[in-house]
Amino acid sequence: MIRLLQKIVRWFFMHAENTFNRAFGDKMNPFYHLGTISFWQFWLLAGTGLYLYIFADTGVNDAYESVESITHGQWWAGGILRSIHRYATDGMILTMLLHMLRHFAYDRYRGFRWFSWITGVVLIWLVYIAGINGFMLVWDKLAQFVVIATAEWFDALPMFSGTLIRNFIYQESVGSRLFTLLAFVHLGAPLIVVFVMWIHVQRVPRANINPPRPIAIAVTLMFLALALAKPILSQGGEADMSVVPTNIEFDWFELPVLALVYVYDPLHLWLGVIGLSVLLSLVPWLPPLRRGTAKAESTITYHPGHKAVSARFGETLLDAGLRQEVDLPYECRNGGCGVCKCAVLNGKVDPGVYQPSALSPDELAQGKVLMCCATVVEDAAIEFEAGAATAGIRQYTAHVVKMKRLAPDVMRVLLRLPEGQRIDFVAGQYINILLDDGERRAFSFANPPHEADHIELQIRLMPGGRFTTHVFEHMKKGDEVRFEGPLGDFSLRESKRPIIFVAGATGFAPVKSMIEDAFHRHLKRPMLLYWGVRKLTDLYMPEVPERWAREHANFKFIPVLSEPEPEDAWAGRTGLVHEAILQDFPSLAGQEIYACGSVRMVEAVFPHFKAQGAEDGMCFSDAFVLSARSAALQPKE
Repeated sequence: MIRLLQKIVRWFFMHAENTFNRAFGDKMNPFYHLGTISFWQFWLLAGTGLYLYIFADTGVNDAYESVESITHGQWWAGGILRSIHRYATDGMILTMLLHMLRHFAYDRYRGFRWFSWITGVVLIWLVYIAGINGFMLVWDKLAQFVVIATAEWFDALPMFSGTLIRNFIYQESVGSRLFTLLAFVHLGAPLIVVFVMWIHVQRVPRANINPPRPIAIAVTLMFLALALAKPILSQGGEADMSVVPTNIEFDWFELPVLALVYVYDPLHLWLGVIGLSVLLSLVPWLPPLRRGTAKAESTITYHPGHKAVSARFGETLLDAGLRQEVDLPYECRNGGCGVCKCAVLNGKVDPGVYQPSALSPDELAQGKVLMCCATVVEDAAIEFEAGAATAGIRQYTAHVVKMKRLAPDVMRVLLRLPEGQRIDFVAGQYINILLDDGERRAFSFANPPHEADHIELQIRLMPGGRFTTHVFEHMKKGDEVRFEGPLGDFSLRESKRPIIFVAGATGFAPVKSMIEDAFHRHLKRPMLLYWGVRKLTDLYMPEVPERWAREHANFKFIPVLSEPEPEDAWAGRTGLVHEAILQDFPSLAGQEIYACGSVRMVEAVFPHFKAQGAEDGMCFSDAFVLSARSAALQPKE
């Protein structure tokens, strides 16, 4: 029954959202911002309410007159704000109900989301209480009906047994003390609403509480237009307990329960409301459950970055990553825009429900899903396009603790951060050295992430290079170095394929970081390092990969010299580094290739690799990552 109801409601939302996507685009589709629109309407409620409270009187004999004065004496301000206050309340109830109904239709209320669902149920009732209470403060004929109907409804409870209605039988029974109580409730309930709203979004990482500015402006202007076209006015004159109110315009958004007080037995109505509340609270645990073989907690590994995080049952790939500081791309968070599209490298993922325009059947067949909709069934690895996001990038000040010339034109520089600071990075990433005039110079981490007590850079002297010349001629131990990072998307992907590393000159730096990290993580994938340099002196740390080859059976080192000198007495491989790889691999199908070096080198070798069977999506390069960045990223020098 629940599944059938979900399908019916989901059909409505899918078609409505598709229509609005065509009209407004996926970024401005109000169905994707129902929660934030509700927040915005609450801010409108709070702002207009504070203004009205300044001029309103809470005395029983003055309440009605003060509201009339606000409405007609200053129609251009108080009158309009009174109308906006009322319409925003109705609008908030409507968008909250749609928001909850949409999550029900898309089955996004179970598992990790149960907390938000329960607090959402509480929020709806709190807004109803505050809204019903607000009608009473006007003290017109509609307020009279609301007060009496509420009293009669509560009197059905054994604890009251008819005592409340006695306070409203005669006009003189109603005193200013009652209005003070009503005003207290009307001020206190919104404060509780704010607190619950804050709680409501705590399990939504990077939750927005305001809609996009165009939507906020449009909602505000809509209420303003309604206030001018159909202003909210008091109904039937001042409340009079000696006369039964008639011909009042009913508010079906806020007062539907009170209309039923005179249709059904009030006690049965209480049982119905309580039963509905309990049912709504239990919905996350009612069948049909989707757990199946899904674990209570799974591991998701995100690429680029090779960052593994835990995901709770029912938590989307997006929420799990954002909650644990993975900088993922996203926009609508509702399966409508496709910005968070990713590829599932391995593991099992439930793609969830989304707009077909955001993810085609062909893309789904290729293993792509939307992170905002998909949930893991078992441990999985995904790959996303990192884009130009900058979350996690900070500026640091470090000091030079050691310098060693590894070759005539290569300097090893060790930096150390102040006590208590550290930089968390992924093997293959880099930092930007910040120069005094704001220019930047990029250098890869040469140390692995588990050796985070220092930062190792391998800096090659570039003829005429401003920073590299400073390093070789003026830098000394104790110097201060400012930098930002970590940056870059170049890192090992999660797979079982053999790895070929191609390093040119100081391209060995990120390779060193990646290989030492792989050993630290006990990866058993076969790894080959081809390090190409001009002459033997350019092979500035041969003892390091040679030691790796002795200590690890899954690693092999092949140095390649393109222009060996006679005194080198070189008996190893010669020529261009990519030619050595092509000779060793008649087919590169099934291999993962990581090229580290100059852009020119990478652009030269990759076409040859692909011509010899290297598959699309299996060739990775730090040079490509750098060249794809903004112009602010300077070449390494």
